[in-house]
Amino acid sequence: MTRLAVRSTQPEQMDADDLPAETFAAVIADLAQVNTVTMARPPTLAFVARALRDVPLDAPITILDVGFGDGDMLRALARKFRGRTGLRLLGCDINPRSAPAARARTPDDLPIDYVTGDAFAIDPATPIDLVISSLVTHHMADDEIVRFLRWMEARAIRGWFVNDLHRNLIAQQGFRLLAWVARWHPIVRHDGALSVARSFTRADWQRLIAQAGLDRATVRLRWHLPFRWCLGRLR
Repeated sequence: MTRLAVRSTQPEQMDADDLPAETFAAVIADLAQVNTVTMARPPTLAFVARALRDVPLDAPITILDVGFGDGDMLRALARKFRGRTGLRLLGCDINPRSAPAARARTPDDLPIDYVTGDAFAIDPATPIDLVISSLVTHHMADDEIVRFLRWMEARAIRGWFVNDLHRNLIAQQGFRLLAWVARWHPIVRHDGALSVARSFTRADWQRLIAQAGLDRATVRLRWHLPFRWCLGRLR
């Protein structure tokens, strides 16, 4: 069995409780650059565009980004859909270091609310039209992912979307080379390669979708360049 045959359970350094806030901010700022270079955002932006295709521009729409990190996905959404006067962008991240770092990098004119806490604890009376999650599920154990899938299915009015990595040796070695050339933070170099080891194959997602009790005919699972699995559901 190769070392990438199953998901790694080794913890990432950026998730350490004692990581200083300034170090965390530097790490997620570099991760935002990683997201740009590796084209992490386009699949999620395309999903949201499909979901809102027939929705009037002034209609109230709330999009929740679970595990927003640096906030770069929400900033990309705010800019892409700037003409939507009814759009509310909400980010929820359990790491208390995320919100201050994301706010510091977000212009005041972008309508984004960053909150710290457990997404499962969001007031049930708050309407959430779309739930998105980018490069977050590989931080979760399988049972947490199953719970997350069930929660999104029950909570999202219009649909949900998960965007994460493909566990693959080429992806892992390619990231190591890219991180060395770009001279990203040492934690980013370490955790990026580990993130690939903690991520997913098609079979992993098919198993998790089945364990969550979701209908595979309604959940769209697709591979995107470069080495990324995305799954989602539109109602």
